[in-house]
Amino acid sequence: MGTIIELLPKEYGFVAIVLVLYSFLNFYMAAQVGIARKRYKVPYPNLYASESENKDAKLFNCIQRGHQNSLETMAIFFMLMILGGLKHPSICGGLGVLYTIARYFYFKGYATGDPINRLKIGFHSILIFLFTCFHFVSPVN
Repeated sequence: MGTIIELLPKEYGFVAIVLVLYSFLNFYMAAQVGIARKRYKVPYPNLYASESENKDAKLFNCIQRGHQNSLETMAIFFMLMILGGLKHPSICGGLGVLYTIARYFYFKGYATGDPINRLKIGFHSILIFLFTCFHFVSPVN
């Protein structure tokens, strides 16, 4: 019996690299929220700024919401990358890069203060991830 590493496809490293890249993106977004928190004077423990108390509340809230949305989808993305990558590591790696880039532009657009500027291409990547996961667990191969 081999080790777990020996059982993984040789291209599975692409999946791991994409997960690390997405983690760095998450750190970047968290830093942007921290910077905005100081700039727009939103003290902890407040998650969002109150529009009645802060004239820049919408700007801060859009930055915070862009990061929060990425956190909400991160677990799904990681699970789909890990499972789908067991059978289709190259496809998942490529789609993962596309999704990570799309999440960056989604965040940057949202952070403008106008949520309409969000990029929606990342949603299509999630659908393809779902397909690769269903293919992985399907009994017909």
